[in-house]
Amino acid sequence: MSKYAGQKIRVVTAEIKQDGRYLITQRLEKSILPLLWEFPGGKVPEGESAENVLTALLKEKLGVNVQVGDLVMEVVHEYDHYTVDMQVYNCVIPEDQEVQCIGVQDARWVNPSEFSSYEFPGADEATLNALLDLDFNDNPAAFN
Repeated sequence: MSKYAGQKIRVVTAEIKQDGRYLITQRLEKSILPLLWEFPGGKVPEGESAENVLTALLKEKLGVNVQVGDLVMEVVHEYDHYTVDMQVYNCVIPEDQEVQCIGVQDARWVNPSEFSSYEFPGADEATLNALLDLDFNDNPAAFN
């Protein structure tokens, strides 16, 4: 059983777009939902600001100081043993900074047409569908 069994987990993620491509990151092998792709971010501790946590996580995982913008959307997704409440913020990486894979397995800039080639957790599928007005129902194997 998951260590988060029965819990509602608050997560914050970044929508980072450059030249028509979105930044996605691959979860570490030792993570929950290992090696799946997602928008970069992570869990928000109780009582913490989503924006502050997102800034710290992106510095820690990708080595970049992002500018956190507006809340783009909030997605609630129920997994078998827990629920994720995901807040997605528009973020910008300053041009003089380059993404590094410090706390992620891999990071890629991906065109929306390529998303179905990557395996995402269910919460990210819902985010992609809403954010990009895409429909992955033709390729359900792309998501868990």
